[in-house]
Amino acid sequence: MVEKIQQLHAAIVAFRAASREEIEQFRVNFLGKKGSITTLFDDFKSLPAGEKRTIGQALNDLKTKAKEKLDAMKTTVEDTGDHPRESLDASRPGFPARPGSRHPLSLVRNEILEIFNRMGFAVSEGPEIEDDWHNFSALNFPEEHPARDMQDTFFASKSPDILLRTHTSSVQVRDMESHPLPLRLVTPGRVFRNEAISARAHCIFHQVEALYIDKDVSFADLKQTLDFFAREFFGPSTRVRLRPSFFPFTEPSAEMDVSCSLCGGTGCNVCKGTGWLEIMGCGMVDPNVLDLNGIDKEVYSGFALGMGIERVAMLKHGIRDLRLFFENDVRFLEQFTAAGIQ
Repeated sequence: MVEKIQQLHAAIVAFRAASREEIEQFRVNFLGKKGSITTLFDDFKSLPAGEKRTIGQALNDLKTKAKEKLDAMKTTVEDTGDHPRESLDASRPGFPARPGSRHPLSLVRNEILEIFNRMGFAVSEGPEIEDDWHNFSALNFPEEHPARDMQDTFFASKSPDILLRTHTSSVQVRDMESHPLPLRLVTPGRVFRNEAISARAHCIFHQVEALYIDKDVSFADLKQTLDFFAREFFGPSTRVRLRPSFFPFTEPSAEMDVSCSLCGGTGCNVCKGTGWLEIMGCGMVDPNVLDLNGIDKEVYSGFALGMGIERVAMLKHGIRDLRLFFENDVRFLEQFTAAGIQ
């Protein structure tokens, strides 16, 4: 067997390949299920115990040598299998780099923040991994409250108190704990919910929320803020509609609709013939939330609002499938560059 090992070692060293087919033939001949080295390992099992140590080491070295040779040939031969890499023209000019641009979600996020910045809102960001207090309890979500089911999320198995945040409202709690009043903040970021991925939903998406707390803040202030944002973002002819709703952290609460920018409010398949598109939830900060965060509800009041960046981006640009934002398909992304959206 020693002589056979030496013969195979010499054959491996002498082997040359100029194509992928020849490399594959080398692998089959030496390392395949019926290859020479595999056959030697089968014969090795019947050797006397006294010879196994020496022969075994030689066999392992032979197999290692064959694998190294195989890897070396793969890096030498081009993927086309026609010519060695040494035949490439190193003086040939490289392919020009294609200019990039911001992702459409980043573009829409920046546009939203710029509008709120003009209204005096400062940007505040926080951690994506949160605890129960900042994500739920401090926002008037008691344990076992059915409203928690609406924001089913991902908890750490070793610590049920730790989770991936379901909204950026957790950042607002941190700001209420650490910042002096009044507060006028907008909180963008990525959030997570345990939802089936479809054209309209994803387990990961992006939010922008706003919070304003001061003395004598009223629902009229909220309505004026919403009107200004809608006209700046969707166009000056945009109309706003508020519908009563429920959120644990606001009271009263509302869903905000805007007139459909595609049909002008006359009705189309995007707005399902209603002429309206829902874009966000909003309301006055619940007095219980103020109490939980150490703010005197008899002196201060405020409003909060929140929207999904993917949703408003889809409505503004006529995008019908949310999954396009996550696929990194250059054909989709180039449309925003070509349209001059920067």
